[in-house]
Amino acid sequence: MSFIPVIGKSIKKQLEEREEVILSPFAALNKNSSGRQIVEEEDMCDMRLPFQRDRDRITHSKTFRRLKHKTQVFLAPTGDHYRTRLTHVLEVSQIARTIAAALCLNEPLTEAVALGHDLGHTPFGHAGEATLNELHPGGFRHYVHSLRVVDFLENNGKGLNLTFEVRNGIVRHSKGQGDILPKNKSELAVTLEGQIVRLADIIAYVNHDQDDALRAGILQEGDLPWKIEKVVGERHSKRIEAMVRDLIVETLTADDGELHISEGMLEAITNLRKFLYDNVYTYHKVHAEFEKAERIIRDLYSYFMQNGLVRLRGEKLEKRNMEEEWTDETVAHRRVCDYIAGMTDRYALSIYKRIFLPEPWSFKD
Repeated sequence: MSFIPVIGKSIKKQLEEREEVILSPFAALNKNSSGRQIVEEEDMCDMRLPFQRDRDRITHSKTFRRLKHKTQVFLAPTGDHYRTRLTHVLEVSQIARTIAAALCLNEPLTEAVALGHDLGHTPFGHAGEATLNELHPGGFRHYVHSLRVVDFLENNGKGLNLTFEVRNGIVRHSKGQGDILPKNKSELAVTLEGQIVRLADIIAYVNHDQDDALRAGILQEGDLPWKIEKVVGERHSKRIEAMVRDLIVETLTADDGELHISEGMLEAITNLRKFLYDNVYTYHKVHAEFEKAERIIRDLYSYFMQNGLVRLRGEKLEKRNMEEEWTDETVAHRRVCDYIAGMTDRYALSIYKRIFLPEPWSFKD
C-alpha cells in the first residue's frame, strides 16, 4: 500500500488505513476510539484524526500555557535553566513518543496524554497540591483535577471534549511513591500509550530533578549511590537512554501486550526515586520554601471563602463575576479550589501581596 496521500480521497480515511498497516496489534487505533463525551459532527475536510485533534486542543488551551509559570520542584527559581511544569511535560512527551515509536504504538495519542497529564497541577508544585488536599472537603489530587480541567474548566466552562483514551491516560498517569509497574492493572490506563506516559513521567522527573538539584548545589557529582549509577549511568542523557532502552527491549522481547522493565532497572529507578525524596524533596531549604507556599495557599483559600473570588486587573483587585450565589458551601469550596489550582506561582504571589501586604502611601493635605 502506498502511503502517499491520494487526491480526491479523504485524507483522514487514508490516515486510518495507514494506522492499521503500520501500527502494532497492541496499539490504540483512532477508528476504534470509544469516542467523546459529546458527539461531534465529523468534518470530512479535517486532515487530523481524533487523537491529533486532542493534542492540538490541549496545546492551544490557556491552562497549558500557564504551566510555564508553575513550579516543578524549586519555587520561583532565579536561574533561567531550572525546569518548570511546562518543560517537564515537554520532556515527558519527548520520552513517551520515543518509546511509542519504537513499539509501533500510536504517537499522537501518547503525545496528547503526555501534554495533558499535568494540567491540574497547582501553583508551588506538590506543596500547593498537599495544601489544597487538606483544605478542600473533597480532597485534591492533581491527576483528578487534570481531568476536571479538560472536562469542565477549559474553554469557558465547556471543556475540551477529549476522547476517552486521552482522558483515561491523563487520570491514570500518577503513581506517587507507589509501585512503578503495579500488579493491579486497574491502576493503569486502558491503552499502552497511556501506560507509557506513566513510565515516561517518572523517567523524566527522576532525571531532571536530579539535574536541577546539582545545578542548585543541593547535590554534588558523586552523591548518587554507586549501585544506582552502575545501572543507569553517570550522565543525564545516558541515564534516560538506559531507562528507555531497557523498557523498549524488555517489552519487545516479551511481546505480550504489556510494558516490561528488567528487575535490575526497576530496582535502580525505584531506589533513585527514594534517593531524591530523601535528599532533594525534603532538603531543608526546599522544605522551608514549601512551608511559605502552604501559608500563601491557606490564606488565599480562607480569604476567598469569606469574601468571594477577586482577581487582579492591572494593579487593582476586582470581584469576579459569578454565575450563581454561594448559598451552598460545597459550591464555594469547589469554586475556590478550582480558582487557586489554576493560578501560576507569580499570580498567586501577586494577588497575595495585593490582598495581605500593606501598600506604601503618603498623606497629602
